[in-house]
Amino acid sequence: MASEQHLWPSDRPLRLATRGSPLARRQTELVSSLLAGASPGLAVEVVVVQTRGDRLADVPLDRIGGQGVFVKEVQAAVLEGRADVAVHSAKDLPSVSPEELVIGAVPPRADPRDALVGSRLADLAPGGRVATGSARRRAQLANVRPDLTFVELRGNMATRFARATDGTVHAVVVAQAALDRLGRSDLATEVLSPAVLLPQVGQGALALECRRDLDGPVGLLAAVDDEASHRALDAERALLAAVGGSCTEPIGAWAEPIGAWAEPAPATTGEIRLHAMMASADGRVLVRAHRCGHDPRSLGVALAAQLLDECGGSSIAGPAWWQGGGPSTRSQA
Repeated sequence: MASEQHLWPSDRPLRLATRGSPLARRQTELVSSLLAGASPGLAVEVVVVQTRGDRLADVPLDRIGGQGVFVKEVQAAVLEGRADVAVHSAKDLPSVSPEELVIGAVPPRADPRDALVGSRLADLAPGGRVATGSARRRAQLANVRPDLTFVELRGNMATRFARATDGTVHAVVVAQAALDRLGRSDLATEVLSPAVLLPQVGQGALALECRRDLDGPVGLLAAVDDEASHRALDAERALLAAVGGSCTEPIGAWAEPIGAWAEPAPATTGEIRLHAMMASADGRVLVRAHRCGHDPRSLGVALAAQLLDECGGSSIAGPAWWQGGGPSTRSQA
């Protein structure tokens, strides 16, 4: 797409708001490079914002609210005019954002899968200790390996890598995209198939938010939007919203291109296969479903209904779900 720099004042930089972690800063560097490539001469300034999730880095996410703890302050910087664009890991976004904001671009998505650092899944001894702060990861791994022991883990990526080598745990679960972006892909002992561990909604994707009423940022972001990645994210987020979940609950979803979309064809005409999973917190009850369609949001809503009504997800949804309740019989659909 041609540069839209003419929409942006030449006398000031485009301000990108981001968290301050090394991974967040690296992701913002990647976005800066994409914007500079699409709009030569564009100056970019990084605005670092500390979020509630960063301030309470030693507290489990489900105890501090979960929804939006890594994004609300970054969004506020844009809404209040301290920044022009918010750079998010898409997996951190709540299913519904402020009405004044729009996801103006989703750059090409990185690997959405999860990886193990330390031991391979099959090599973990009975009772093996796995470190993760994700309810989604715990539930799915417990479903296939109910013998495992899980240890809470938060902190930056360096902290997580260290846990895999200090002897306190046998494996740490991380996003493969994070390893790739930090140049540490060599640490991955095993990249887990989505058939074993379905990714989190938006995992591997970046979401660039701006105010919908300002033409300048909207135009600049359109130049770096990858339509296939954006459509996939729309489908996953529509499902999350329809189920009524958040990034702290045992829900997974992953949209993949099929048919014409996988060929050199316009992304808007391609078909999407959307996979979804929901589980009790202990993993004893886990249901999966998939569905194909062309319209991302309609597909997400339809698969959510299928997951809840046809696959039995409604039996584990609700307040008891988030506390590990539901039927005691372990099953998988």
